[in-house]
Parts: sequence; C-alpha cells; structure tokens
Amino acid sequence: MSLSWIPNAISLLRIILVAPILMLILRNDFAIALGLFVVAGFSDGVDGYLARRFQWHTRLGALLDPVADKLLVNGLFITLAYMQLAPVWLAAIVIARDVIILGGAAAYNILVEPLRGEPTTVSKLNTLFELLFLLFVLSRAAFGWPDKIAITVLGAAILITVVISGIDYVWTWSKRAGARL
Repeated sequence: MSLSWIPNAISLLRIILVAPILMLILRNDFAIALGLFVVAGFSDGVDGYLARRFQWHTRLGALLDPVADKLLVNGLFITLAYMQLAPVWLAAIVIARDVIILGGAAAYNILVEPLRGEPTTVSKLNTLFELLFLLFVLSRAAFGWPDKIAITVLGAAILITVVISGIDYVWTWSKRAGARL
C-alpha cells in the first residue's frame, strides 16, 4: 500500500485547523490558538518534507498545500486585524498581494498553460516574516511576549517583502506569458 496520500492528509488537517484557530482567537483564548497555530506550522514542514523525501508529489498536493497556507495566514491576518491585534493596513496588503498572485495564476493557467507553482526566494522570505509575525502577535496576546518593537520590525519586513515579491511575481509571470503567447 502506498503512503503517498499522507502529505495531502496533513494539508487537509491544516485546512481543518483554520476554523478552530480563528474561533479561539475571537474568544480571546490565545494560548490554545497559539498551540494549534504551531501544530499547523509544524505540519506544513512535515508534509513538505515527506513529499520531497519520498517523492510523494501529487497535483492535489500542489493545490492543497498553498490553499492551506493562504487560508491560515489570511484568516489569521483578518481575524487579528478585526481584534485590533494587527494593523488593518498590514492585513490588507498581505491579502491584496495574495489576491493579485492568485488572479494572475488563474489567468496564466487559463490563457497560457497549466501553472506549476514556483515560489521565489523573496516570496519564501515574505512567508517566513508573515508566519513569525503571526506567531509573535499570538504569543504577545497569550503571554505578553515579545515586545511590540519585534512585532513592528516584522511588520516593516512584511511590507518590504510583500511589495518586492508582488512586483517580482507580476513581472516574471508577465514576461513568461508574453514569451509563450
């Protein structure tokens, strides 16, 4: 029996965890929300490792993994902004970038050819900053740590990497589409 379904099951688990995490935040139960967020983050690493290590790549997995990531990150940004724990402007730019990338990916997939996701280095750095920001905001809400300055610095890093990675995606995929059409 093949175990290649395991990374997809882990991605599905991450999707399922989004709703309880958001509900816990809305109920001001930040410690448990933080714990589930850590589980979700850890599971993201595990499913990626398993897919790479054992060549358990599937088309479904290529879709589920980024969907799980975006649901978690965007859901948390919206909820934390609503709870006034994160700046609304920061949530807006994070979500706007993802909407632009998703729209561009859909257009490329429909008009040019099937798209294979290829996150850039700056995009990976942006994701790291976003996850650290969310971790720090939840940790501060739950335990009063870290200081606000660490969260502010991460917010600035997110702003910079969102702009750079957004421009990079639009530029790179526009050039690819132009070369293929």
